[in-house]
Amino acid sequence: MKNAPTPPQNPNDQVQAFGHAVAEIWKSMSGLSLPAAPLSELQADYLKNASALWNSTLGHSLPEGTAKPTMKDRRFSHDAWTGNPSSAYMAQMYLLNARTLMQMAENVQGDAKTKARIRFAVQQWIDAASPSNFLATNPEALKLALDTQGESLTKGLKHLWGDVQKGHVSQTDESVFEVGRNVATTAGAVVYENDLFQLIEYKPLTAKVYERPMLFVPPCINKFYILDLQPENSVIRYTVEQGHHLFVVSWRNPDDSMKALTWDDYIERGPIAAIDTVQQITGAKTINTLGFCVGGTILATALAVLAARGKHPAHSVTLLTTLLDFQDTGILDIFVDEASVQLREMTIGERAPSGPGMLKGKELATTFSFLRPNDLVWNYVVGNYLKGEAPPPFDLLYWNGDSTNLPGPMYCWYLRHTYLQNELKKPGALTVCGEKVDLGTIKAPIYVYASREDHIVPWTAAYRSTPLFKGKVRFVLGASGHIAGVINPPAAKKRSHWTNDKLPPDADAWFDSAAEHAGSWWPDWSKWLAPMGGKQVPAPKGFGNRQFKAVEPAPGRYVKAKA
Repeated sequence: MKNAPTPPQNPNDQVQAFGHAVAEIWKSMSGLSLPAAPLSELQADYLKNASALWNSTLGHSLPEGTAKPTMKDRRFSHDAWTGNPSSAYMAQMYLLNARTLMQMAENVQGDAKTKARIRFAVQQWIDAASPSNFLATNPEALKLALDTQGESLTKGLKHLWGDVQKGHVSQTDESVFEVGRNVATTAGAVVYENDLFQLIEYKPLTAKVYERPMLFVPPCINKFYILDLQPENSVIRYTVEQGHHLFVVSWRNPDDSMKALTWDDYIERGPIAAIDTVQQITGAKTINTLGFCVGGTILATALAVLAARGKHPAHSVTLLTTLLDFQDTGILDIFVDEASVQLREMTIGERAPSGPGMLKGKELATTFSFLRPNDLVWNYVVGNYLKGEAPPPFDLLYWNGDSTNLPGPMYCWYLRHTYLQNELKKPGALTVCGEKVDLGTIKAPIYVYASREDHIVPWTAAYRSTPLFKGKVRFVLGASGHIAGVINPPAAKKRSHWTNDKLPPDADAWFDSAAEHAGSWWPDWSKWLAPMGGKQVPAPKGFGNRQFKAVEPAPGRYVKAKA
């Protein structure tokens, strides 16, 4: 048969080869076992599907009741895959193997964390082994090479060499973007700085503003401008447009001079210093506050420290995709145990034999990319190198690749006391900046937002924050993931969100009785926040005051420093 594939002469040969591969994987997982019954069932199912695929490929009729194998995976959707029997067979066999491996991983006997690690490791192996990732087994890339007389391969090699020099796989055309020119462009000025952060005051866009100012504390593991990518999707601009006098923390990208900084340093010289500065500039006794992701953890810790000192500067607290109770940390849990934390402490922590070190931003970025390897790694390996296609400009992916470092001691403390020991939720279990931390002492209304498909902060984990506070709490759930769920402007009319004024102990019970609303959650938050702002007063005409004068225009120089 013309263009016929060259599969094994018998489906049993394929089963045997696959079984050998599985056995090799299993050797590396000593002490683990599969129950005999599920394993036997999986083997029978695999042989049935492999035989069906074989017969379908060779044009034979399938046994009665057997469905024809299908291939919906976008990696193999091109005609070069589906139009060539050999390539189609290879792709379908890969998908069958992948599905069977994951079913085996699901049936492994072990504790929950061990099973999660096995699933993650098997998924990484599966994604890396895809025939689409290799030139010799990717008919689409081979056809393109022939059609372009090798030009696609030449471009691919150039892209590969460029990425080797940059030290990471390019996800977008980074040359298109410049912080302050076409991302992070909302008008404002830096009015305070120390060695940890710059404080940006944003120019009002309304004639009057609420008398009570607002402070954003973004995550220190990313650049703040995720909240200010473009005017049309900027949380910062939207907040200013609603009449709030806004200040934002822009964390410094740490260099070696900062490698000994601790969690206490980040709390005392970060949000506590920022809150004090905002109060001095505006004269407000209390302010509205917002923390995003790790910024929310930092903000809540700082407010608890201040509460222990008898100070309650927050009139309201908004927490976006934030963990305070670390009982369920989703996929990130597989990276954390006593041995891994001790390793970090001995290499970059305060007690490291060679002195404190730095967690490099590229390591963080790589880790987060491999949480979704097909979308954020292999997709670009295939496009950039095998096809020679330059990735298109995309502001979100530019931000995603603009990584930041973290001081070792600060990171190790955070890792041990939150992810490993989950002590932040326990009143008095932690001492930060010399004070016992109790989140329940924060006297302010709380707005908690979570994203339903968030793989970094599972929404059910974010819901666990609600009983930690004594004041009134509103919980809102948005569609999509960690970033796309948050950055969802109303004008886009995308996605939906859920609300429920009741807060039952169980997150699923909350969702079962929640009401779904079309569109962004931003208007719900704005409506909740408006009464917290107090009365309307004339907008300030300049930045800062006599004591805190404008240092430089927003977004400032700290955010422009590369890791």
